[in-house]
Amino acid sequence: MSTRLNPYTVAPEAMKPMIALEESVAHSGLEHSLIELVKMRASQINGCAYCLHMHSADARKAGESEARLYLLNAWRESALYTPRERAALVWTEALTLVSQTHAPDADYEEAARHFSPEELVRLTLLIGTINVWNRIAIGFRSHHPNDRAPKAEAA
Repeated sequence: MSTRLNPYTVAPEAMKPMIALEESVAHSGLEHSLIELVKMRASQINGCAYCLHMHSADARKAGESEARLYLLNAWRESALYTPRERAALVWTEALTLVSQTHAPDADYEEAARHFSPEELVRLTLLIGTINVWNRIAIGFRSHHPNDRAPKAEAA
C-alpha cells in the first residue's frame, strides 16, 4: 500500500483549520487520558493504523496502562474504565457509527449523565475531529512509523 498524497504539502492552507480544531480539542478541558481513549476507540472502529499507532504512543507517554489500551476494544466487559470514560466510549461508538446507530437517546442520556452540556459539546467535537483525522489518514494512505522492521522468513 503506497501513500496517495500528503495533504500538508498539497494543501497546507486547507489543513490549517483542521489543525486549529485539533488544538482546540487538545485544550478543551477534557482529561488527557479520556481524549486519548476516545481517539483510540474511534480509530479502532475505523481501522486507522496511523492514528492507532500515534494515539497509543501518546497515551503511553501520558501514563496510560498497557492493559487499558489492550482491552479498549472490549471495554464493555472490563472494569478498568471509569463510569465517565464508559459514557464517553458509548458516545464515541454512537457517533463514529452514526449511519448505523443514529445516535440513540439512551447513549446521549448516558453521556449527559457524566458530562456537562459544555463538556458534551467538547466531547462531540473530539469525536468528530478524530473521525475526520481517520478519514484523512485512511483516504490518503498515511503510513505509521515502523517501530520494528519485519523479520525475514527463514528459507
